[in-house]
Amino acid sequence: LVGSEMCIETALLPGLTDTKFASALTKNDAIMKQALMHIPMKRAAMPDEMAGTMLYLASEASSYTTGTCINVDGGYLLV
Repeated sequence: LVGSEMCIETALLPGLTDTKFASALTKNDAIMKQALMHIPMKRAAMPDEMAGTMLYLASEASSYTTGTCINVDGGYLLV
């Protein structure tokens, strides 16, 4: 606690996402073939697919969510 305010700690853990930053991975066929073997959805995410989770974390709907990480990874952690 900081004064009368509680510190909320949450994190979005994105999986492989097709961004300029990750283009060294997503544009490499050999790397993508290997990565997609471990992603049940068989594709990289698009950046806007993270928006729903971010909106949730930024909204009052997440007011009781703390101390957690939310994986948005196409099922990678299921495999």
